Amino acid sequence: MLKKRRLNYNYLENKELRESQMKVTIKKDIDSGTAVEIHCREVTSETERLERYIRRFDERLIASENGSTYNVSIEEILYIESVDKKTFLYTAGHVLQTEKRLYELEDLLDEKTFFRCSKSVIVNLNKVTKLKPEVTRNILATLTNGEVIVISRRYVRALKTLIGLDG
Repeated sequence: MLKKRRLNYNYLENKELRESQMKVTIKKDIDSGTAVEIHCREVTSETERLERYIRRFDERLIASENGSTYNVSIEEILYIESVDKKTFLYTAGHVLQTEKRLYELEDLLDEKTFFRCSKSVIVNLNKVTKLKPEVTRNILATLTNGEVIVISRRYVRALKTLIGLDG
């Protein structure tokens, strides 16, 4: 069974967007395992990001809570915080401690999904529902669970560039 799905953009007048359309084909084959091939005209930063995403698709982190050890899916993480030389992963229902340092996690995670928003916090941008600027030039980021994270003014310019608001 062959399913074809084309990701379309609404603004097809722009030549760059027209050329960046992605054709996704899913082919069901019982005899083989899962395989992914990326075909492109040239390898760009976006293509490399897609490759990293696919490789890390089901990646997990080991963390603990109350003496129990968990295998935490990266997609479940709302944000990561370092407090008193300990690193914590925050998910919708748990606060788990990991042995990894914040800088190690920053290197491991996708830089367009997980954003360093202060000296001690990395936030999952896919879990941000609202951004609200403050008079202090900080930004308050509301997460899917209602928690609010402060994006330090030191990191605001990088965030705006990352999400395309740097104009």
